[in-house]
Amino acid sequence: MDKREIEELRKKVGCAALLEKAGWKVDVKESTRRAIKYRRDSSIVIVIHQGRGWFDPLSPAKGDVFSLAEHLGADGFVEACHRVADMVGFVPSSPAWQRPARPKALASVVERWGHRFRPRPGSPVWRYLTGERGLPADIVKQAVTSDRLREGPQGSMWAAHSDSAGALTGWEERGPAWRGFATGGGKELFRFGSEDAERICITEAAIDAMSLAAIEVARADTLYVSTGGGWSPATDKAIRGLAKRANAHLVAATDNNRQGDIYADRVRAIAADASARHDRLRPCAGDWNEDLTA
Repeated sequence: MDKREIEELRKKVGCAALLEKAGWKVDVKESTRRAIKYRRDSSIVIVIHQGRGWFDPLSPAKGDVFSLAEHLGADGFVEACHRVADMVGFVPSSPAWQRPARPKALASVVERWGHRFRPRPGSPVWRYLTGERGLPADIVKQAVTSDRLREGPQGSMWAAHSDSAGALTGWEERGPAWRGFATGGGKELFRFGSEDAERICITEAAIDAMSLAAIEVARADTLYVSTGGGWSPATDKAIRGLAKRANAHLVAATDNNRQGDIYADRVRAIAADASARHDRLRPCAGDWNEDLTA
């Protein structure tokens, strides 16, 4: 695992995820917004720096998410990296005091999506996708025609996630200086291409799904999907549903790194459970957009 992959994991997995998965509980009375105290029996770990750091008040132990994995039992840095990578996509629950008492009313995902314009030639998102991201204009046009894209704030792209019935569940948010997911939305799958296709290529980002489609000249027999950088229960269920199609062929087209291999193993297991065909398609660089722009 190279330095870039380690930094990506450090960004994606917080200390709270490791602790909650291991059965530690938040001591609400003795926690603050800047220092969340976790307990398990007589042991204590305090999470700081917005989840990126930790320390043990009963010993000199402290550090980042990788050192925490070792503190919790990982045998060395390599095993710690594997444990952290396995937590990608796991979202720890928020302590009650972190939730606002009177949350501001938020319009539904359908309403917010409907209030945004579709990208068009010359618009900020169109320039971002065809310029900085190198996507062919015909691929962007096809995604727009299929109602998969919207113009988000500050030139960011919104890429729709939907369920098997086509209902909008949320959207990936990507821009020159922004990455996120729709507030109040749910990750399932971004879908691009033939909805009834037997061949399903599973990527980690909507831009990667469209990039692979561009590289393959948008094969008519293929549905290109994205998990949105996570692996929610709804995503798992959706992929299992696709695997049950007659003559289904699942292609794990995830990133060329440790995280991508973990996701690819999950795809392979789902294909095996459904007795479906399976392949691993690996980009030459880190992801498909890097291959496309290269």
